[in-house]
Amino acid sequence: MLGFQFLRQRSIGNYIADFMCKELYLIIEIDGYSHDFKYEEDIERDKKLKELGFHTLRFTDDEVKNHITNVERAIVQWIEENKK
Repeated sequence: MLGFQFLRQRSIGNYIADFMCKELYLIIEIDGYSHDFKYEEDIERDKKLKELGFHTLRFTDDEVKNHITNVERAIVQWIEENKK
């Protein structure tokens, strides 16, 4: 996306990221139904990843399935605002 490579299912610390761009230090997580019950765990996970220098963008599986254009727009906007 925009010339940046995203790798799927990458290990970062003690976690597995759905998608990761090492160059941008960006993680994209797609949260399914099970994450409805893991809010506190996700907050802690994002905190630990931030300590490693990563930013996490989270989307629900419904957003990806039914509003992919908005998901793509959000990712592109983040990249444009944060690329170095």
